[in-house]
Amino acid sequence: MSTIKTAVVSMITACSLALWGCSRDKAPAEQEVPVVMVAQPGAAQPEQKSYAGDVQAQEQTALAFRVAGQVAERYADVGDQVRAGQVLARLDVKDAQLQLNAARAQLESAQSAARIAEDELKRFQQLLPVNAVSRSQYDAVDNQYKAALSSLKQAQSNYQASSNQTQYNQLTASKSGVITARNIEAGQVVAAGQAAYQLAIGSGREVVIGVPEQAIGGIKAGQQVQVTLWSKPEEKFDAAVREISPAADQSRTYSVKVALRGAAADGIQLGQSARVFFSAAPGARLSVPLSSISADAADRQPYVFAVNADHSLRKVPVVLGAYGRDSAPVLSGLNPADYVVIGGVHLLRAKQKVNPVDRDNRAVKIQAGGQP
Repeated sequence: MSTIKTAVVSMITACSLALWGCSRDKAPAEQEVPVVMVAQPGAAQPEQKSYAGDVQAQEQTALAFRVAGQVAERYADVGDQVRAGQVLARLDVKDAQLQLNAARAQLESAQSAARIAEDELKRFQQLLPVNAVSRSQYDAVDNQYKAALSSLKQAQSNYQASSNQTQYNQLTASKSGVITARNIEAGQVVAAGQAAYQLAIGSGREVVIGVPEQAIGGIKAGQQVQVTLWSKPEEKFDAAVREISPAADQSRTYSVKVALRGAAADGIQLGQSARVFFSAAPGARLSVPLSSISADAADRQPYVFAVNADHSLRKVPVVLGAYGRDSAPVLSGLNPADYVVIGGVHLLRAKQKVNPVDRDNRAVKIQAGGQP
């Protein structure tokens, strides 16, 4: 009896080992075809960039004295509305008045000398025909008269310049507008051409922003944009790029001026903080999840795995745009009908067989051309 039991146990053990061996042989075969989740590329959202800036007047000019001097009085301050021709400040005219008096005295002396020289010339003109004076004497008197006329013209020019200097001691507004900056105080000595006031002309408004050099190529004059104010973040204003600086500053940024449009923009105050939004053209670009993207170690070329109709993997090099939070736009390389592996890409290899499933874990059958 014991012999029979021993034989039965041996047979059971042998069968178990055989079944275990078969299961071990089949396991690697099943693991060679992994299950992967796939999805078709989605439509990329329009790329949007924004830059901060401040509101300025579209037309503004610096007002300065045309002569140097000491500021005697100023009559305008920041925020004042001024009209064309209004006096904004004046310089001390004492020195200019002294120069004008000296120029006037010089002019009077030159006029007197010219009259004397003219009378002398007339007298010699009467004496020359009767040989009462020699030709050389007449020529000398004629030269004296011409020199007196030259001195008179110079004195007249000096007097006119001194008179202008006195008039230039008043600074007036060139056009009607609002004062946005003041750089002078009473008693201050200013140089000729030194900016005393900044005058904003008209009601036009623009936002001045700085754009880094790597992004300036995507901005064009006339491009349509939207502007929001820090004080009104929920309200958007239509605007357009008006001017792009041809050269970068020391921080490698380009100054860009964006003109606000519409009646609503007229009420925007100068100096407000704003943000300008640039939207790229939507186009027909695709996007894929970041989890589907990998890159070659050698040249850092990004790629994705697409599934062929026979469930083999195809390595597809792609050109990507700016990465988003959870996806990246595909500029070239993919077709909308392709099925892309969206996870575990680093564990796969080209031409490997896979079992594709969708996000609901349902099998995906792919036909030629990528259609299910």
